[in-house]
Amino acid sequence: MNQLLDKFNEGGPAFTYIILITLFVLIGLFVRAILSKADKYKTIELMKSISWFAVAWGFLGRTFGLIMIFDKVQAAGDIAPSVFADGLKIALISPLFGILVFALARLGIVFLISLQKDFKPQENN
Repeated sequence: MNQLLDKFNEGGPAFTYIILITLFVLIGLFVRAILSKADKYKTIELMKSISWFAVAWGFLGRTFGLIMIFDKVQAAGDIAPSVFADGLKIALISPLFGILVFALARLGIVFLISLQKDFKPQENN
């Protein structure tokens, strides 16, 4: 568990923890949709939007991480490849987590759509 928290902190807490919150929101929406007898269309659309937010937020975190890495390289002048590789690894944590949340949300959406008897998709998905 400590390794997971370390990775979250390495990936930029402002980005990874917000993605974690979106994961919890998506899980809550999924459970609510499963337990509800009402039409799930609005919940599915909301889950789509939130999952796209997780991806976008992750890539925003990567962009900030890369800018910080290049600033450090510029300030140091000559830098060892291992230091640069470590910085790139850190810059990839938040988009990886965002993509993972997106994929899990999409699996939940597929399951909810399969439960619908008369699902009518919109054209702008």
